Amino acid sequence: MAKNELRHLTVRIDDKTLDKLHYVADYEGRSANSQILILIRDCIEAYEAKHGEIKTGKRD
Repeated sequence: MAKNELRHLTVRIDDKTLDKLHYVADYEGRSANSQILILIRDCIEAYEAKHGEIKTGKRD
């Protein structure tokens, strides 16, 4: 996979949670997709801060 190649991920989410996600994303001036990416990155950063860098075997 090329460095900046994007991959797709399907997520099942209930209507109420999706509506709340859109609310937060709108408040932050982001799309729901961008908001999800930020949440994922924050989660990974927190995990790595506690447990060390995650080695994926791929170049960054």
